[in-house]
Amino acid sequence: MAAVLFAPRIGAQPRPQRIGFLNGGMSPDESIQRHLIRPFREGLRALGRVEGRDHVIEFRFAEGRADRLAPLADELLRWQPDLLVSTANAPTRALQQATTTVPILALAVDDPVELGFAKTFARPGGNITGISSWGAELLAKRLELIKALLPGAQRVGVLGNTASAKQEPLERALRRFGEPLGLQTQVALATTPEQFGDAFEAFRRGRAEAVMVLADPMIFMHKGRIAELCNQYRLPSVWGGRDYLHGGGLASYQADFIEVFSRGAVLADQILKGAKPAEMPFERANKLVLVINLKAARALGITVPRPLLLAADEVLE
Repeated sequence: MAAVLFAPRIGAQPRPQRIGFLNGGMSPDESIQRHLIRPFREGLRALGRVEGRDHVIEFRFAEGRADRLAPLADELLRWQPDLLVSTANAPTRALQQATTTVPILALAVDDPVELGFAKTFARPGGNITGISSWGAELLAKRLELIKALLPGAQRVGVLGNTASAKQEPLERALRRFGEPLGLQTQVALATTPEQFGDAFEAFRRGRAEAVMVLADPMIFMHKGRIAELCNQYRLPSVWGGRDYLHGGGLASYQADFIEVFSRGAVLADQILKGAKPAEMPFERANKLVLVINLKAARALGITVPRPLLLAADEVLE
């Protein structure tokens, strides 16, 4: 009799696996959809996974506010996910602090070893693995880009957010990469959008000749205001993503996020099938995307070298 009572129902389906997705930006945002969410969903679909049958995804967006990340991480954990996906440094940190057991796939983070997300690239050793978008090495490439666009430049302001970057490590890396190029760097990290104006005043006093703007959800949400300040202070700017340039940014150099999140779907599938993040090597983004904004260059009176135009993945007219 017991065998009959406890026999599985014919045709019963296991519940779909649960993927919690934490992002620091705003929803719905077309850039996030195009570069992150769609490639991830399409990547899972290409592997034969059907959303709703094989897996479901629960999204949380912090709307550019770092203080919302921890509560949102806790919300996702109460949903009892099989996998957590984070995008960039601050959301990954929030998930890391929320759980040491649920697998975390960290996509588009900087150096995971330096950030404490992994013991080594080859063997992360904990519950986090993922794909790095290059970290400090990308700072070097952006400084080289500034020098190529402005050969006579000597001083560069660097604008970031305290939620995504730490002052001393950032300054050390910038000195290491900037000095061989003859570039002095001045870092200003904002906690709120109201501090952007003070940062640009500091750049003016430091006689900055260009600005590097570090990618971050808060900065992305207020990119229009930052672009206005770049224009007001007549500072050519290099950013971390094509969609930052519409307000007048001069150039962008960033990992190819579509490729990162498509590849992320493959890693997510492996984890959902039983692979352990501790034993899955952290990967690096394979491709960097260079975008030049010729309209901004003309407005600033800058002649972009032809080799740089030929090397660009996209030129905005």
